[in-house]
Formats: sequence, C-alpha cells, structure tokens
Amino acid sequence: MGKRMSDRLEAVRLMRGKAGNEIPVMGWVEGALAEAGDLRGTQNLLMDILEEPDWLPELLEKIVEVEIEFAKAQIQAGAHIIGLGDAVASLVSPDIYLRYALPYEQRIFQAVHKEGGWARLHICGNTTAIVPHMIESGADIIDLDWMVDMKSAAKRFGNRVAFCGNMDPVAVMLQARPEQVYLATQKCIMEGGMNGINAAGCEIPDRTPVEYLKAQHQALVDWSF
Repeated sequence: MGKRMSDRLEAVRLMRGKAGNEIPVMGWVEGALAEAGDLRGTQNLLMDILEEPDWLPELLEKIVEVEIEFAKAQIQAGAHIIGLGDAVASLVSPDIYLRYALPYEQRIFQAVHKEGGWARLHICGNTTAIVPHMIESGADIIDLDWMVDMKSAAKRFGNRVAFCGNMDPVAVMLQARPEQVYLATQKCIMEGGMNGINAAGCEIPDRTPVEYLKAQHQALVDWSF
C-alpha cells in the first residue's frame, strides 16, 4: 500500500492501542463512484455517465477491489467501524445511484461485515431521493446531512439502521450561538429515534468554538435516552 494508506493503518493501530474497546475506532474508505470522481474529476465523471458510460464499470471494478482490501486491512489493524464516503452520489439520480454506486457500496459493506466490522455510509448533500436505496447498502449507520428530514427517515427506516445527523455544520455548529446548538442537538435527538446518533450533517468546520461543542455535549447528557 502507498504511504497515505500505510499511515492510516498505523493511526488505526495506535488509536486502538489507546482506546481498546472502550471507544469505537473508525477507519474510512471512499465509495467506488466517489473515488472515480476523485480520479477523473467530478465534472468529467458526470459527463462520462451521460456520454461514455460503457467503460465506467471497468474503472469502478478496479476501485472497489482496492477499497475492499483497504477496508479489511483497517479492521485487521483494529478498526471497529469502516465509514464509506460516496458524496458524489448526492449529485446523481436514483437510477444512476442504483447502477453505479449502490452495488459497490454493498460489496464493500459485505466485506466489512465478513471481517467482523460495522459499516457506516456517508453521502453528504440532499440525499432525500435515495435514502430508501441507501438502506439497502448494508450499512449499520447512515449519515443524513442537514437538508434531509431526519424525523421522516427515522420513522420509516429507523428500525433497520441507525441514522446519524443531522445539524447544519455551518449555520448551527459554526455560526449560531451555544444555546442554539443545544436546541438543535435536542431536536436531532428527538427526531432520530431510539437508534439515532447525534452529529453534524457533515464534518465540523475548522474554528468551530469549543463552547459550541460543549453545548452539544451538554444536550446529549441532558436529553439522551
């Protein structure tokens, strides 16, 4: 494996050595479609799908083989969970998601489960149209960004997966006030159901004030059930 992948494995080993089984350790891979976007450029990939789709499965096949081996190596290094990022999937139609994203997510998650790990799917953006299909990925945890109705998703599918989300990472976590973060956290706890996991819809921005994270933590202490 390359240096960056080897560094990830070493980080997982170090984290697991520190955390043991008290704190879950999560590794990460890219979904085949997202990685194709990284290699080709997102705009080029979307044009490929429309104009030259015949060769795309060959690229996706090569990518998924690498992602599976990398996921397995991270679990063997000590990761409890493997997250899979497939952000470009929020830019395509449900039909394209079903053809070019979902089958590869399923294969990666099958390998994760076979290796004894838990699977988490992250597709940032408005995934409302594909949430019913994301459920079929085999993920144990599915992230929902702030544009998605978490209450509706949890009511419909919350007995099958744990939804994670879904506060606005910028408008709430970065730019609001601590009391607003507290209320937003409380709202997500109530809407996410018994299996819900509270988090921002995507990554916490750099320079988010510590006081805001403390407000989130306090709401979790006060309202989790």
